[in-house]
Amino acid sequence: MTSRSQISDFLSRRRLAVVDVSRNPRDFTRILFREFRKRGYDAIPVHPGVAEIEGCPCFARLSEISLPVDAALLLTRPEVTDQVVRDGAQAGVTRVWMHRATGPGAVSLQAVAFCQAKGMSVVAGECPLMFLPGAGLPHCLHRLFRRITGGLPR
Repeated sequence: MTSRSQISDFLSRRRLAVVDVSRNPRDFTRILFREFRKRGYDAIPVHPGVAEIEGCPCFARLSEISLPVDAALLLTRPEVTDQVVRDGAQAGVTRVWMHRATGPGAVSLQAVAFCQAKGMSVVAGECPLMFLPGAGLPHCLHRLFRRITGGLPR
């Protein structure tokens, strides 16, 4: 289970990769990417076959990022997550957040087990916007609901 300290530790990293940012500027992954950039994070987009996103150079894989990152936010499908965490381990990524909105999101139980076996900190699920200050009413309501129902990480 994810702890609040893992979430805080991840969000304290100012340089992070955002994996599978969409080409579509209206997609939620782009909104999330923009939000990290707006908050002063050096968010590096990762998406195979895309040269740039929002004016930032985009990389095909975590291992191709020229100045390595130690944190990666995964917005991938679960079957892609497995390969991404392996690539991340080879690239020196030590913190992984597998985003979850509806459905499984990026969470893969095999990928979580792999990360844990490699000593990588894993946030398996959750939406980062619920934990960023001033993220907006929908995210605050979601966080309140999770707190009331006992599902918010402690």
